[in-house]
Amino acid sequence: MKDKGKSEIGARALGKNIRVSAMKMRRITDRIRGCSYGEALVLPESMPYKMCYLILQLILSAAANANTNFGLNKSDLFISEARVENSAYLRRFRPRAQGRGYPIRKPTCKVTVFVGKRGR
Repeated sequence: MKDKGKSEIGARALGKNIRVSAMKMRRITDRIRGCSYGEALVLPESMPYKMCYLILQLILSAAANANTNFGLNKSDLFISEARVENSAYLRRFRPRAQGRGYPIRKPTCKVTVFVGKRGR
């Protein structure tokens, strides 16, 4: 949706507070960005990461949104944008020596997947 020269119609799917770091999630989204819908369904299945299933669900959801809301055919779609942003940390404390507490920060992220159809 960033190309100003081409008109684009599309839909999005949003995943919030996903319990994985943004850097690990970007490994997957960088590979699927710009791919066709069919190719984006196959790529995460061949990757060895646990979060590929979640990305696959977001792609399916975005395609269903495009089909329902805009009447777009799923075979004509492509992944126009896949964005990963840092979210709030889960803060936990680990007991340490002499009654102290050691903070542990568990990262979360927010993933947005846009699917679109290029205008002619």
